[in-house]
Order: sequence, then structure tokens, then C-alpha cells
Amino acid sequence: MHEKTDSGVYVKDLSFFAVKSVAEINDVLKTGLKNRAVGSTNMNATSSRSHSLFQIQIERSEIGADGKQHIRAGKLNMVDLAGSERIAKTGATGDRLKEATKINLSLSTLCHVISALIDVKATYVPYRDSKLTRLLQDSLGGNTKTLMISNVGPADYNYDETLNTLRYASRAKNIKNQPKINEDPKDALLREYQDEITKLREQLQLLNSGVDPNELMKQRGVMGKNTVVEKIIHVEDKE
Repeated sequence: MHEKTDSGVYVKDLSFFAVKSVAEINDVLKTGLKNRAVGSTNMNATSSRSHSLFQIQIERSEIGADGKQHIRAGKLNMVDLAGSERIAKTGATGDRLKEATKINLSLSTLCHVISALIDVKATYVPYRDSKLTRLLQDSLGGNTKTLMISNVGPADYNYDETLNTLRYASRAKNIKNQPKINEDPKDALLREYQDEITKLREQLQLLNSGVDPNELMKQRGVMGKNTVVEKIIHVEDKE
């Protein structure tokens, strides 16, 4: 597990595929599913024996206010956490037992991370305690929007598992992120300059129309842009 300042956490020697369509994305997904560990237990004939993470990185080139090309990038993580299971029910032994133990351990670590994120007094979030939480670090408490879907069974035989899953989800939904667009500091500064130029031009136009721009700017915060435009048009009509 490694980390880059520009792209975040990544797995060494992991394969990346450049795709240009939904069909190509599906082909890569199918290849990943074929490599996923699956095994039979007393509760599921095709039980997932590992977590699964499908990551899509999107880049878009666009022309900025300076007339130059700028790259906007985003990342989508789709994660299957696998089931939190009671080993006594599954009858897992040998490799199946080791897999179940590791799955439950990483899910427990994820629970600790969630608890730390919703605790205002927490000073440390244990992202590094498992590979799963390390990979999902920017999806949990970072600059992202996150959706968790919890699957539960209706059978009373699985009452305890269902209750634990619901409690897990209840904690997760209390994480509060406030995502914003990531942008290069130079682009942000350029955008601020462009906004300032626009405001100055607007004030100059108001002055030429015989309107006090300072008074209108005060009112603008309450009445909005449309009201300002209407007042400018009204003044021009009088002239």
C-alpha cells in the first residue's frame, strides 16, 4: 500500500485500464469478478471470501478562463464489503475460517473508523489499521459523497446479524462530509481574479448609468441579481 500526494492511496503493481465506454468498463468489471475469491459455506454456496473494490477514475479536459486546457478529475469507488458472518453458523474451517476472520476484522476496523469520524472529541482515526479502511480513507472522511447500502435478511434466524447491520448503518449515516470541487491553486486564484473583474465592470456600468453602485451592492445581498438588473433597466428607460 502506497500513497501519492496527487492521487492518494494506491496498491503497488495494481493494473489500470484506460476505457472510453460503458461496455469497456463492464468488461474490466467482469475480469475483476472472475478473480474474486468465492467459496461455499453452510449459509451460502457462493459466499464472497473477500472485499471487492472497483475504482473508476475520470478525467475531463476543458478550456479555462485563461484560454488554456485544464484537467478536471474525479474518482468513484464501488465497494462490496462482503458479509459479516457468525463463524458458528457458516461452519467455516481451514482457509474459509481464515478468510472469515480477516473479513470480520477489517469490518470491525471500519466500524472503529466510523465511530472516530462521528466523535467530535476523537483526535485520531485508525485508517491504517486495515487495508480496506486505508483504501477508503478519502471516501469516508475526505472530500467526497458516500452512500452505504446495507443488506439484511427477513428470517428470524438471522435476527442478531440483521440488528448488528442496522446499527452499523446507523453509525455510518452520522458521518458528515462537505464535499467541494478540487482545483489547482493557480486555477482558484485565476477564478477569483475573473470574479473580481466581473464585479468591477458591473460597478463601472452602474456608475455610467447614474446609479450608486455601493447602494445597489448592499441591496443585492438581499434581493438578488434579477432585482439589480431590473433596476438598471428601469434607470435606462427613464433616460
